[in-house]
Amino acid sequence: MGMIAIALSIAPIFLLIVTGYALRRGGIPSEEFWLLNDRLVYFVLMPALFFVRISEADLSDPDLIPYAATLYGGFFAAVAAGTAAAVLLRFPGPQATSILQGAGRFNTFIALAVAEALYGHPALQLAVLGAAVLVPVVNLTVVGLFAVLMPRPGGSVLLGAARSLATNPLILSILAAGVVNKLALAPIPVLQETLAVLGQAALPIMLLCVGASLKLRGLQAELWPMGLAAMAKLVLFPAVILGLALVLDLPPLTAQVALIYGALPTGVAAYTLARQLGGDAPLMAAMITVQTLLAFAIMPLWLSLGAYAFGL
Repeated sequence: MGMIAIALSIAPIFLLIVTGYALRRGGIPSEEFWLLNDRLVYFVLMPALFFVRISEADLSDPDLIPYAATLYGGFFAAVAAGTAAAVLLRFPGPQATSILQGAGRFNTFIALAVAEALYGHPALQLAVLGAAVLVPVVNLTVVGLFAVLMPRPGGSVLLGAARSLATNPLILSILAAGVVNKLALAPIPVLQETLAVLGQAALPIMLLCVGASLKLRGLQAELWPMGLAAMAKLVLFPAVILGLALVLDLPPLTAQVALIYGALPTGVAAYTLARQLGGDAPLMAAMITVQTLLAFAIMPLWLSLGAYAFGL
């Protein structure tokens, strides 16, 4: 699939993001709606989608381990680069944590939508499995680095983050789906069908919420930390994914879905964590917005290169 075909295929996804931004800035339907809609996505729609997909997935697939290794390789390389740059250049703790989040976190919502738009339900299934593999590790890693870069007496950062992780609905839905899958209980009558309907509503609403969360005002945040994070996230992360996928000889579709994760902009949850744990929240908001805009151009480039390299 060529770059133009990929760009046209994912254009509706970014158009939905722009629509969400325009609706919220226009006050349609209301500011309160978008705040509540974020909670609906986070606590209901995403967990429902994750549970249905993971509980019925084939977790015995031998490609799952190299797939996970590829995703972890890209993530840890980008986080290590971002953290090292922040430390060596002596950025203060709040800015350093924003750089590491901007370097390694990713927008799962866009990953799911792009995978399905380009390659259909098999790719969506792989994208959900990728999220299941990454989400717990990403959260634990980022929270741990917060505690290192912004130490507090009594380990208050770790304690607060541990409570947050223990009640994270995405992680809980992944764990519950894993148990159901392991015990071969799926599909569970009525419950599975109900959650499947909720999951179908997840992607378009999630994309609107991504757009609604963008903040174009106040982008006068420092360009240097934003540039460091963007280089690690949008260049290093996908480059490592591409290389590992070829070395580990992943199946073409699996490799391409892994590359989708590599080419994603940083996730909106990074802003919430920065605000909760004392990071540089305005800088984080600027990174999210800038990387989302850059992804319009950069993602088709990486995915067309992946399609060529993997033979799709």
